[in-house]
Parts: sequence; structure tokens; C-alpha cells
Amino acid sequence: MTRSVVVGVDGSPSSRKAVGTAAREAELRGSGLLLVHAFGRPMPHVPPGGPPWNPGGSGVREMVDGTMAEAEQLVHRVAPGVGIARQVTVGEPLVVLEIASRTASLVVVGHRGLSAFGHLLLGSTAGHLAAHARSPVLVVRGRDEPEGPVLLAVDDSPSCAEAVRFAFAEASLRRAGLLAVHAVREGDADAYDGPADPPFVTRDERRLLAHAEQVIDTVVAGPAERHPEVAVRRLPVVGRVRRALIDASGDAQLMVVGARGRGGFAGLLLGSVSQALLHHAQCPLVVARGPESTR
Repeated sequence: MTRSVVVGVDGSPSSRKAVGTAAREAELRGSGLLLVHAFGRPMPHVPPGGPPWNPGGSGVREMVDGTMAEAEQLVHRVAPGVGIARQVTVGEPLVVLEIASRTASLVVVGHRGLSAFGHLLLGSTAGHLAAHARSPVLVVRGRDEPEGPVLLAVDDSPSCAEAVRFAFAEASLRRAGLLAVHAVREGDADAYDGPADPPFVTRDERRLLAHAEQVIDTVVAGPAERHPEVAVRRLPVVGRVRRALIDASGDAQLMVVGARGRGGFAGLLLGSVSQALLHHAQCPLVVARGPESTR
């Protein structure tokens, strides 16, 4: 049975955008859509008559029902054939979404929100969700209905495999091309493994680019054979990782990155690069996790 797409709902503009994206993703996969709303702490603008952590409280149930009904109407407009389920529960939104991710094909969240979901992808919480979700996580940001290729951030670590698999599958579903990017910094010693290249020798940009392209070729070779319908373009880059990805995202409809990496994308979701992508990527961002990353 096809696993459902899960989306966090709080009634904010960002959440509505996430619901629309999640509906399209569910339609692409031929799956159902689960709308999730969680009460984890007092909500702003709570109507009088009941505590905000009690969905059955007077006024609160009506507000939640209205928010969920609005989300369902949006799904019907965007993807009329998608089946919808609701989950309204008490709990920290991150914990609730992590639990839902265990049986999901994808978790979709907005970049900003009104309630506890509003802080979901700001600061360290982004790393928390990426570290614990059992399915890929799609962060909705950037322009509406982007077009272009699926952008894949390539590194040569084992954890990149799930990102590669997801990116090719998504490109196939979307009937889009795939742009594979690997960045090498000028001081990357991995690109120089011969005795003729001591540390004090001036780096040759052509050799760095050749090394980056070799990494891309090695990583995408197998999936490209399995997906001949996906046109692959390689983009080796010498320079800063975050700038390379943010610039390339301007022409992409989706960016896919692994949960962890080394080489050009070391610490992708552990520090400044993750913050740069979450706040400055120009298209939706997927963090794809492999089995070794969920331990």
C-alpha cells in the first residue's frame, strides 16, 4: 500500500502553501494525504472559553475545525482525486510529525507559521526534524509553482544515496530534468592525491573541476541507468557550497539534499549551510534520509 504524504497545518499563509504543495505531491505519488494539527503549547489568539491544549474546549474545536476544513477545501481544488485524513492531537508538533513520518512517504511543512508549527524550521528545530524524521522532509519556500530541473546536492558519502534515489524518483514523477551539483573548495585535499601536489603548490582549477565531475559521475551512474527517462546535467563548482546551491536553486523546482555528508557538503544540516538553505533557497527543499541516518 502506498504511504501517505503528511503535512503540518496551522492556518497560516505558509501552512496553506504547504498544504497545496503536499496535495500535488500526494497526487504525483497516487497516495493519500494526512493533515496534522498538534497542540503543544498555548496558541496565540485562542478564542475564549477553553484551554488551548484541549481540542475539545469551547471555541478551540470550532477554530481547529475551520482551519482543517479550509485545508481540505484547498486540497480538493488543487488535487480533487486525493484522499484526505485528519489528525488533531495533543503533543509537541515536532514529536507528532516525527511519529507520523514513520508511516509516511513524505512530510511537508511550511517555512513559517502562526502557532507551534511557526517555529518548526527556524534555528535548531530544523536540524531536529531532519535528524529524527523517518521519511524525507519537504520545506516549502521560494516562488509559487516553480519550474525547472530537480536540483541534487551531491557528495560522496554513503548517506547521499537516499538523496540521489529520491531526486531521480521525483524528477521522473515530475517529468523534469535533474541537475547534479558538487562543490569543491580550493583547499580540498581530496582532489590532489599524487606526490606531485604538495600542499604549497598552487591549485589548478581545472583539476578541481575534473575531480568534482568525477564525484558526480560516480554517484549518479547507477540511478541514471535505472531512470533513462531523466535527463541529467552535471554542474561541478569550485567555491563555497552554500552559494553554489542557493544560486542554482533560482532555476530549480526542487532541491534535494542528504541528511548528512562530508566533502563538499559536510555538515549540511548541522550548521551555517543548513541555515542558509532554509532561509535563502529559492525553491522548495527536501532533506532525504537513508536508513543509516535514522539510527
